[in-house]
Amino acid sequence: MVGAQWGDEGKGKITDYLAQQADVVIRYQGGSNAGHTVVNEHGTFKLHLVPSGIFNPSALCVVGPGTVVDLPALVEELEMLASRGIGTANLRVSDRAHLVLPYHIALDRLDERERGRRRLGTTGRGVGPAYADKVARHGIQLYEVRDERRFRTRVAHELLVKNAILERFGDAPLDPREVADAVLAAAARLGDRIVDTLPIVERAVAQDARILLEGQLGAMRDLDWGIYPYVTSSNPLAGGAAVGAGIPARHITRVIGVVKAYSTAVGEGPFPTELTGREADELRERANEYGATTGRPRRVGWFDAVASRHAHRLNAFTELAVTKLDMLGRYERIPFCVAYEIDGRRTTDMPPTSVLERATPCYEELAGWASDITGVTGRAGLPRQADAYLRRIEEVVGAPVSIVGIGPERTATLLSRPRGAARPPG
Repeated sequence: MVGAQWGDEGKGKITDYLAQQADVVIRYQGGSNAGHTVVNEHGTFKLHLVPSGIFNPSALCVVGPGTVVDLPALVEELEMLASRGIGTANLRVSDRAHLVLPYHIALDRLDERERGRRRLGTTGRGVGPAYADKVARHGIQLYEVRDERRFRTRVAHELLVKNAILERFGDAPLDPREVADAVLAAAARLGDRIVDTLPIVERAVAQDARILLEGQLGAMRDLDWGIYPYVTSSNPLAGGAAVGAGIPARHITRVIGVVKAYSTAVGEGPFPTELTGREADELRERANEYGATTGRPRRVGWFDAVASRHAHRLNAFTELAVTKLDMLGRYERIPFCVAYEIDGRRTTDMPPTSVLERATPCYEELAGWASDITGVTGRAGLPRQADAYLRRIEEVVGAPVSIVGIGPERTATLLSRPRGAARPPG
């Protein structure tokens, strides 16, 4: 499962739907900055670290080594699920995943504050600094909590530098004992659910199990291929799934790109089809476009085929899942971005960030259906114009639509037989 836009595409709903037939569900990157909203027979849930497959008690849910884990936040999320009657004994957390520690959260918020007008729009959950420590070889992996004395020494050593930075900018230093106590207490709550996950994945592959790899954010926020520096600190692409889950890349046989029927984004950076004013406010309110992690109003805009085609070129989607098609049901005509104009030239390639900031979207205008499609039970039952809208997405992105969301609930999902193989990207 890969987000094919700026994140917030509705991956939680699609993962929850597909997880009902999965044997293993793996979160392969990101941290508690993720916000996956799931609506099913149990209610409405906002998940951050726990894989969206947790509602299938027969599926093993894995937080992979490519993630960064805030252990107290994870325990809090598990307690929330337990309080609502959801079992979590089927969760496993990789002992090779890196820890998000309180000083990462403090440094994340400090960095965002000091950037001022050039802020990135992070969630302030410490994810970026945790990945930075991982790359700089200052990270602490989960297995290290098993040796309390060594763990406390590592935390105290890291805080020598971290506290100096915090104090230099006027923030209060953190107490090494308190930091270590909070993490060790959370680790004790998880107990033997912190494991080496490679044997689990290896065994599942050998048994030809159904493995669902759940990404966070989207291609336009990818560290290497997104709108840098307004990106996440890991790779949410399908290639990142192999590394972040510990599954050989050649075993990945199906790649589903998730797109909204329009575009949304949380955070800063260029967003070419963005709407403003009353039109944006009406769509945002009608579609409840507020971040699942922060509650911030999401930026909203029309569908951007350049961005989603860019995602297809990087992932070679075997199919697409289109969410929130029902939210476009009030429009008679719908703008649909098929290219950008930059400095007088038209392009369908995704330019680097500073060039993208100068892009003007080139729109087609598609016929709307101006009707309520909730309750439709199959793609054949959609209004002719709604089906034509899906076909246009297939044509310009280059992959067939196999799943259509027409409401937040798991049951409000249409399956569509792909109308042909995905067109090779490029």
